Amino acid sequence: MATILVVDDEMGIRELLSEILSDEGHVVELAENAHQAREYRATGTPDLVLLDIWMPDTDGVTLLKEWSAQGQLTMPVIMMSGHATIDTAVEATKIGALNFLEKPIALQKLLSAVEQGLARGVDRPRSAPATAAAPATAPSAEAGTVGAAPEPAVEAAPNGNPARVPEAEMQFSFDMPLREARDLFERAYFEYHLLREHGSMTRVAEKTGLERTHLYRKLKQLGVELGRNKPEPAEQ
Repeated sequence: MATILVVDDEMGIRELLSEILSDEGHVVELAENAHQAREYRATGTPDLVLLDIWMPDTDGVTLLKEWSAQGQLTMPVIMMSGHATIDTAVEATKIGALNFLEKPIALQKLLSAVEQGLARGVDRPRSAPATAAAPATAPSAEAGTVGAAPEPAVEAAPNGNPARVPEAEMQFSFDMPLREARDLFERAYFEYHLLREHGSMTRVAEKTGLERTHLYRKLKQLGVELGRNKPEPAEQ
């Protein structure tokens, strides 16, 4: 798990990035302008910054220059913009930005850029701001693996099969109406993947090949409760 600061003046972008990155297990801090970003950086160092270029008070490139001049550019920074020119992206890279993402940002490009950015993080302990609720056991930036979540494992039953999914216990019969049998299978299918991915909607969307919005609608239609799909503690 890593702490990621998202700096963007558009509320919709902040909320979307926060939802996606939180699903990936990261702690997400939000700033709607350069002033708030400066205040956050003054109290701690995030593991990664997603920084919008065009903002009303101070643009992202200017803020990047400030951090560089003040010796505060000690974390990977990924620039974002829907209107930036190639020259602007090149300038940001010369200052110290690690990458540039063009809006609208594709999910796979975002996750790939974040993973690469965290892997390039500075190899030193990070001081989290007072508002960040990072657990004491959060991984550090050592070995370039910050935020790179290992492939989740599903506990194996004594027969070697994956741990059972509650809905999969429902009785299935070929005598059922097609719609009922299909819904039963789909519930078991999605609950299995939710359990396997520890409730991460982003990973389940990738595994099942569905868009996140379609996935949410499908789960609601099937009556799948997301809170029920976290792994239960083993019996003593």
